Amino acid sequence: MEKLIISSCICGAEVTKEQNPNVPYTVEEIVREAKSAYDAGAAVIHLHVRWDDGTPTQSTERFQECVDAIREVCPDVIIQPSTGGAVGMTDLERLASTDIVPTPEFATLDCGTCNFGGDEIFVNTDTTIENFAKIMKERGIKPELEVFDKGMIDTALKVDKKGLLVHPLHFDFVLGVQMTATIRDLVFMVGSLPPGATWTATGLGKNAWAIAAATIAMGGHVRVGFEDHLYIEKGVLAESNGQLVEKAVKLAKLLGRPIANPTEAREILGMPPLKK
Repeated sequence: MEKLIISSCICGAEVTKEQNPNVPYTVEEIVREAKSAYDAGAAVIHLHVRWDDGTPTQSTERFQECVDAIREVCPDVIIQPSTGGAVGMTDLERLASTDIVPTPEFATLDCGTCNFGGDEIFVNTDTTIENFAKIMKERGIKPELEVFDKGMIDTALKVDKKGLLVHPLHFDFVLGVQMTATIRDLVFMVGSLPPGATWTATGLGKNAWAIAAATIAMGGHVRVGFEDHLYIEKGVLAESNGQLVEKAVKLAKLLGRPIANPTEAREILGMPPLKK
């Protein structure tokens, strides 16, 4: 079976130190968490950034500062800036994370609007999705197609028919927000993908490890980290993103999946080698 790519979503835009004191805000904390995940086996760092007080931001300058600092300690890791940002941000704000130098090799592209709970709506119109896809293609950025339900896969495929996406397509299933996070749902999502696509999955909160185990067994790739879940086991807060990655590595070992390093991950995803 193909080697397993582990992505670590180290801080997200919504979780706080009140929920887990190890959630990183400052540049130094973000670097600490990225390195802990990388050292444990993560090939991809899914990156949101915060101001020092924890406020989420898509500031190009802040992303640049964090990416440069991560590169100092993890020179070959795949850094994947989020273009999702936080609820309420404009399209231009969200795209600012891709203005760093050098241009990111990988970034997220959310493929639909969804409810984040209460009155929070994460808006991604068809126009937004197509514009993001065009800009990423022009800049040579491979998109990770973030999908929260099956309809978003269909939206991504409509965008692909317009020639706006980069092949092989790569999807990330975020389960437990708009679609429930069960093995049934995961199998349905995987069965909806076109031939040749690669995929990653994550289950939010209590669903994290069941989805991770099923994904590893099914040949997909795994995302873990504080953005999606804060506990290493029921009632026990994770000490670091590295600890969460270590658990994913142990699951992979039990299920016979070797871990992909960043170079191998680029090859699996159809990305060019890292420019020196």
